[in-house]
Amino acid sequence: MREVFRNELDDLATQLVDISIKVHEAMRLANQALRSNDLELAEKVIEADAVIDHMQYALDQQAAEMLALQAPVAADLRAVIGSLRMSASLERMGDLARHIAQQVRIRYPESAIPDHFSDTFTRMGESGEKIAEATENLLSNPGLTAVPTINAIDEELDELHLSIFAKLAEAPAGSLAPRHIADVTLLSRYYERFGDHAVSVSQKVEYLLTGNWEPYLSKK
Repeated sequence: MREVFRNELDDLATQLVDISIKVHEAMRLANQALRSNDLELAEKVIEADAVIDHMQYALDQQAAEMLALQAPVAADLRAVIGSLRMSASLERMGDLARHIAQQVRIRYPESAIPDHFSDTFTRMGESGEKIAEATENLLSNPGLTAVPTINAIDEELDELHLSIFAKLAEAPAGSLAPRHIADVTLLSRYYERFGDHAVSVSQKVEYLLTGNWEPYLSKK
């Protein structure tokens, strides 16, 4: 019975990696769709989000069954509950990539990004892809070395998010249509929250490896 349970835990870990791969791909394609104003690619990201949702549902169902049938304790209980919480964060990251693609669809054939903001969103897209890749790598090879990297990229996204509001404040009155202000505000928020959820995943991995919740509490 114990060997069966360990195999099920390993399967949860594999499923988390598989979801993170899909999330990384979703962010990569959403960025490409936003940069090139590619409606077909945006639709692909939107449709593919249903796959991530289904994968999360399957993982959560398996984890719930393990809690009910195996009654794990201590580290094993932390692993199952951690998997549930990480799957929720990954699913939300997929949703945020979808939201970026949806902004492309809403504004098409116009671009969702005014020219004045294109460089900033290019950098946000690059940081979004980097943090998605780092999260995928962290789940594929759990360890503490990737945690500072994810935190650093998240700080980059936070700074870029703040810079968007600075640019909005500096823009001459009437130079931006209300829809442009709404677009850049929403898109910036999507990237910023994407980074936050990646940090949440890294915190759960850190907790599972160390059993220490203090680093997480200190960041709240």
